[in-house]
Amino acid sequence: MIRVEAPARLHLGMLAVAGDGERRFGGLGVSVSRPAVVLEAHPADELSVEGAEAERALAFARRCRDALGLTGGAHLRVVEAIPAHVGLGSGTKLALAVAQALASLHGRTVDAPALAEAAGRAARSAVGMWTFALGGLVVEGGVRRGLEHPAPLLMHHAAPEDWRIVLVIPEAEPGLSGVAEEQAFGRLVPSAQRSAAIAQLVLTSLLPAFVERDIEEFGAALTQVQQLVGDSFAGVQGGRFHPRAGALVESLLAFGAAGAGQSSWGPAVYGVVGSQAAGREVARRMEEAIAGEGSVDVVTFDNRGARVERS
Repeated sequence: MIRVEAPARLHLGMLAVAGDGERRFGGLGVSVSRPAVVLEAHPADELSVEGAEAERALAFARRCRDALGLTGGAHLRVVEAIPAHVGLGSGTKLALAVAQALASLHGRTVDAPALAEAAGRAARSAVGMWTFALGGLVVEGGVRRGLEHPAPLLMHHAAPEDWRIVLVIPEAEPGLSGVAEEQAFGRLVPSAQRSAAIAQLVLTSLLPAFVERDIEEFGAALTQVQQLVGDSFAGVQGGRFHPRAGALVESLLAFGAAGAGQSSWGPAVYGVVGSQAAGREVARRMEEAIAGEGSVDVVTFDNRGARVERS
C-alpha cells in the first residue's frame, strides 16, 4: 500500500497580479501542517476511489493514469481532505497526492512539475506544486506566455521551527474557482507600479526577514504585500479581501499577530506569530471574534512537503 500525506498551503500573494509582462503572475507561499490530504492506494483490477472528495479524486486519477501511461487499476481511499474552495490549495494537493500515489504504485519516480502536468494543475500558480514537493516557503517566477509548463522555483527556505500560524476559516461563501476564477483573472487591470512595490517588498524586506528569523519585519512586509495584492483584486472580489475576511485580518493584527492576510481567494485568513504561546492567545481571542461561526487553529509550518510511505 502507498500512503501519501500532502499538507495544505497558504498563498501569500502574487508578484505581478494581472500578468501583464512576458511572464504571468509569479507568487509566494508556505506549507502548513494542517489541514492535509491523506490518501491510501493499493493495486486493484479497476480504478476506484472512496472517501472524502471521491468523485474529484477519481477524475484526477483517470487523467493521471492516462497522462503517465500507467496500466492496470488501483483502489484509492481519501482518508482526509483539505476543505474545498477556502483558499488552502485543496484541488492541487489532492491532484498531486493522487498522481504521486499512482506513480509510486507503479514504481515510477516522477518529479513535481511532471506530476502537476499529468494532473492538469499549476497552469497559473505553482505555489501549491512547489510546497507539495519541498514544504517551507517558496517563491515561483511565473508562467511564460504561450507555455503550459509550471513556473520555475526561484527560492525555497525552511520556516523557523518556533513560528506558528493562527489559521481561521470562517463560515462564508467559498472563494472563486473554476470558470468564475478564470473570468475574474480576465478582468484584472495591470498595474506596473503596484507590481514593482510588491516585488520590492518581497525581495528587500519579506524574504531577508524570513531568512534572518525577524518576525516583526517579516510580518509587516507580509501585511503590506497582502494589502497591495488585495487592492489589485478589489474589483473582482468586492473589496481588498473576501467579504468575510477583511474584519478577521484586522482582528488578527489587533490581537497580536506580527502579520496577517488572506490565502488565495479566501475566505481563510491567517496570522503569523512567534511562538506556540502567542498563537494560543491570538487563537483564543479569534474564537471569541468569530463566535462559533467557523474554525480557529494554531498550526506549524511544514518544512518537509508531501510524505510518501510504502507498506
